[in-house]
Amino acid sequence: MTTVLIADDQPLQRMGFRMLLEGTAGMDPVGEAGNGAEAVRMTAELRPDVVLMDVRMPGMDGIEATRHITAAGDRTRVLILTTFDLDEYVYAGLRAGASGFLLKDARPDELLAGIRAVATGDAVVAPSLTRRLMDAYTKSKPAPAGQGLESLSERELEVLVAIGQGWTNTEIAQHFVLTESTVKKHVGRVLSKIEARDRIQAVIFAYDKGLVEPR
Repeated sequence: MTTVLIADDQPLQRMGFRMLLEGTAGMDPVGEAGNGAEAVRMTAELRPDVVLMDVRMPGMDGIEATRHITAAGDRTRVLILTTFDLDEYVYAGLRAGASGFLLKDARPDELLAGIRAVATGDAVVAPSLTRRLMDAYTKSKPAPAGQGLESLSERELEVLVAIGQGWTNTEIAQHFVLTESTVKKHVGRVLSKIEARDRIQAVIFAYDKGLVEPR
């Protein structure tokens, strides 16, 4: 059973998410928060698997709430919801430790798949949206490639670059002629060595190190 806390300042939006989750086997909406501070408090109390986090909320916004939740070091992961005109907030949210993002108008099946992915430790990475974010917000000079990369093997470095480009495990396996189970092992070692919470943090790391260039 995946437990979910819904954090959104719109009651009708919360109700819609709750009805979707209540009608889905394996999903349990354990609470609703109307602002960031409430989301932080309820997360500490309820320890949900996933917080479905809106960006714009009164008082403490979703970005600051995400920062507090991930800094606590608990198992709870944050899935941010946004719209196309809020790219800068999403990027900041990922920086704050969110495990991914979806658009608010995502189809129900996409939302549920995203929640499941985040709950199992993966990340919701839409390559086109991820690339758009990185292109817009990595214009400053990146850290020199090689810093913090010494522990990676040649293959692991190749896998990190592929992750940074938004490739799926299947695409990586096909490109390097590897089995998907082998790719998963490489990805796991890469995340561990660069101390990334999940795949989307690895994307940011790859851009920061200059391994992937904004297009």
